This record gives sequence, C-alpha cells and structure tokens, in this order.
Amino acid sequence: MLGRTSFSRTGSFRPENLGQDAVKLIGNLCFTIFVVGVLIFTIIAATYEPEDPLFHPSNKLTTFLTSTSNATFRSDDTVVRTGEDFMTVNQTAFANFINITDVDAAELSTVTTDCEGDVDKPVDCTDQEVFHLMMKSAIEYFKDIHFYRFGKAVRGDNDTSCHMAWRFRPKEGKAAAFYKDYRSFVISRSENCTLSVVSIGEYHSGGNARKKKKRKNDKPGFEKAGTNKEQQQTNLPVVGETVNDALPELESEASFTRGQYLLYDGGGDKCKSMDHYLWSFMCALGEAQYLNRTLVIDLNICLSSIYTSSNQNEEGKDFRFYFDFEHLKESASVLDNAQFWSDWDKWHKKDGLSLHLVEDFKVTPMKLADVKETLILRKFGSVEPDNYWYRVCEGETESIVQRPWHLVWKSRRLMDIVSSITARLNWDFDSIHVVRGEKARNKELWPNLEADTSPESLLSVLQEKIDDGRNLYIATNEPDTKSFFDPLKDKYTTHVLDEYKDLWDETSEWYSETTKLNNGLPVEFDGYMRNSVDTEVFLRGKKQIETFNDLTKDCKDGINTCSLSS
Repeated sequence: MLGRTSFSRTGSFRPENLGQDAVKLIGNLCFTIFVVGVLIFTIIAATYEPEDPLFHPSNKLTTFLTSTSNATFRSDDTVVRTGEDFMTVNQTAFANFINITDVDAAELSTVTTDCEGDVDKPVDCTDQEVFHLMMKSAIEYFKDIHFYRFGKAVRGDNDTSCHMAWRFRPKEGKAAAFYKDYRSFVISRSENCTLSVVSIGEYHSGGNARKKKKRKNDKPGFEKAGTNKEQQQTNLPVVGETVNDALPELESEASFTRGQYLLYDGGGDKCKSMDHYLWSFMCALGEAQYLNRTLVIDLNICLSSIYTSSNQNEEGKDFRFYFDFEHLKESASVLDNAQFWSDWDKWHKKDGLSLHLVEDFKVTPMKLADVKETLILRKFGSVEPDNYWYRVCEGETESIVQRPWHLVWKSRRLMDIVSSITARLNWDFDSIHVVRGEKARNKELWPNLEADTSPESLLSVLQEKIDDGRNLYIATNEPDTKSFFDPLKDKYTTHVLDEYKDLWDETSEWYSETTKLNNGLPVEFDGYMRNSVDTEVFLRGKKQIETFNDLTKDCKDGINTCSLSS
C-alpha cells in the first residue's frame, strides 16, 4: 500500500506532465493579473476627474486650442479663441478706402474777400466746406489707419467745436474687424475767413457724433460707393458702436407656444476654464441649429479660480461681460433661461406644451431630429467627464453637427478698451509678451525662463528686433510692472496695461455699462478681462515678440514638450 501510494505521487511529476502544469500555472497567473487590472481601472475611473476637454481630444479641439495667432497666450489658459479669430480678412474687399484725393479740394479753405463781421460767428458744422476740412485733417493726422466711412459732422461742445465719426481699420491690422471713432474738432476762422482745424480730441471725445437709433430721414455720411455693401457681405464686428445686448423677449403667448426649444441643464462644465466653457457652449449652440430649435441659455457664468483675484471660483458672472451677446441674439435663435421658464410656467399647461427628457449624452442629435415635443431637455448628471456638454458632439456627431464659431465674438466693451489703448498709441507701436510668474519660479520645467526674461536679456533681444525710441507695449503677468521693466525705458517708451486703468475705473463708460447689466452692482475688471485686453493689444503691435518663440528656448508647456506645443 505504501509503495503504491508513493508511486502514484511521484508519477504526477513525470517529465511528460510538466508542460500541462506550466500551462495551468501561466493561465492562473494571467487571470489574476487581469482581475487586478480591472480592479485598478475601476478605481481610477471612479475617482479621476479631468480638468478640461483635453481628456477627450479631437481634431477640431486640437485646432481650436493650437491656433498660431496667439498661441503663447492660449497655452496659459487665458484667452479663448472666438468667431472673429476664425475669419480671414479679404483684403480686396477693403481696397475701396477713402483717400485724401477723394475729398473735393476745391471746397477746402475757401477765401472770402468780404467777410467783415463773420470772423466771430459760430462754425456751421453742417457746412460742406467744414465737413471736407475735417475729413482732410483726419486723414492727414491719422497716418496709420485706413478710413472707410465718415459720418456727417454735428455741432460740438461750443461754437468753435464740431464732432464727427468715422469707421476705419489699421493699415497693418491682422484682426478681421472694423473700428469706429468719434472725435471733437476745434475749428478757427482767420481774418480773411479761412477755416482751419486747430486740434483734434482724444479717442471717443466727439460724443455728439455717436451713433443713435436710425430715423427714416437720416442721410448717409461721406462714403465710397459699395463700402457698406462689402461690409455687410463680410459681416465683420464693429468696435466702438453703441452696444445693445438687452435680453430678447418674445412678442406674445402665440410666438412662445409655436416655438421649439433646446435646453442643457446641469453638468460639470461650470467653473472650468473659459476655453472648456466655450467648447461645450458651442456644442449646445450647434445642436440647436442642427435641430432648428431655439437654444435656451443661462447667461450666468461661474468664473474659474484661475481668473479671479480671490483664487476661488466665482458664480454670477454675466455672459455679456465676456462675449458679444448682441451679435449672438441677432445671428441665432436664443432665449434667456429665466425668461423661458417664466413663460413656460405661464403657458405650458394651458397650451399643452410638452417636454422630451434626455439623460444620456450618447443620444445623438440625429436621433432627436424627429422629436415633436416643444422642449428637448438634456439633463446632465454629476459624474465627470460624462456630464460635460461637449460629449454630445463627439463620435459620429462631430462630423455632422458643426460648431457655429461665427456666432460668438468677444465682448465689444472689452474690445473698445483695446481700441482706446491702441488709439492712444496712434496704432503705431511694437509689442512684447513676457511670461514670468509661477513658470519663471519652476526651474524643473522652465530652467531658463527667469533669466531669459530679465530686463538685461530683454534689452539684448529687443535691440536687434525693435528700433530705439519706439512705443513698446509689454503684455505680461509680471506683478511688478512699475519697476521691473525700468531698464527698457532708456531705449523705448514702454507701456503696460495698468497705465490705462481709467478705461475701466469708476468714471469709465465700461464701468457704467457693466454696472447696469449687473443690476446696479459694480463689476470687477477680473483676470480674464485683463488677459483678454492684454492679449488683444499685444496682437495689434506692428512687431510682436513672444516669450516662447523669441525670448527663450524653454517650451511653453515645460521641458521636452516643444514639439507638442509648437
């Protein structure tokens, strides 16, 4: 018995059985690894929350975030690209600007031999001679802009003052936009009654010439034939016009009940970076257009802590502080969220309005095309990233639902601050972007940045690129702008954003208008606004020196990432 038992046990270790045992052992090991892997993946999936849309990259998102126009700024998650940045300026459409030869020289500086008693008479701003004199003076004085239209002159602040508006573009401008200015002209009459312009006021000093609501009998100002038609065809933003971004209202109960609506509710997009917010918002706007529905939008934005002075996320920011709502409501069918629910509560039971609820982002817009209900309500849950709005536009939807970038432009109030700064520099300046802050302190990722952006290094680079004596605008996140850049003042006339605080302080037009939008409460000129203005002024410099392209060999996103961020 013992011998048989011993024989049977040792028989299991015979050489011919070793292969089978090895296979079993490997199989058990692989199964164990698989189970552990599934467990780890489940834990990661349940706890990981990505900060932005880059977690789900797409070709369109990559294009959106890696434009070459202001890549240095975008890599810092500061200024988001909007519709006007995607426009290509058709230079042939702007060839028909107004030259000084277009002004009738025969009517300028007419000398009257018998003008006794007329010298001290008030200047008649509606007189054609005065009008042409003002145009000629403006064209001669502002040498770095092209004029496309002059509005009619009107009386100014006193008997020797006239106000006149014009539409223009900078001669070397890269942005696809028109600008509007209105200035005060002081006009004198000599003893022989010859008229001359004594002085021209600052940007937007001619408030009486500011555009008002059109009346049927208004006559057009001086313009080249076809200019207005060309402008309408290009549909470019006009910076400097009066902004009308009041909320749209439906005319009647019938107009509300006949409509069809799309509303996105909840989700994890709140308080994310502005490019994340806009990427998601444009998905919602694109789906609404695809379904031919009115998009119900919440104009309250939560501003990410990366843009706030408190370093905390801040609720209650108005969409209109950052984007051009007037252009959006005139170009697309949108309705304010609060107004919509007020009307819905009044009429949905009486008129039998119906709701179609969608709680899965995987339900594509194509599957909703035949939905007849009044309201399609997309409700997003609490689990990120599956509750991001932009998930709706991924996969097969990406090639079918197009994001309508042309509908969303930057706030014209912010752009008017940009225009004011560049006007004070007479549109004739060079610009440099100097990134410092946390990046300069992080030697592991940016080992050379601090030294490469020191005043000594800046002077070394600039002397080869920018002529001495030029106006130099410095866009920067360096907190010590008062003294840090002082060494540059020996060669250049330097300017930084804080030099222009009067454009957003308590006496400014921006402050007054945003306070009205904010129900009478003052609005902070926050970090995103500052970065927007800083970026846009930088982009209007005749020569532009960027940190990571021109000042340092360090990579925008840290060491060994240059090929990714180029």
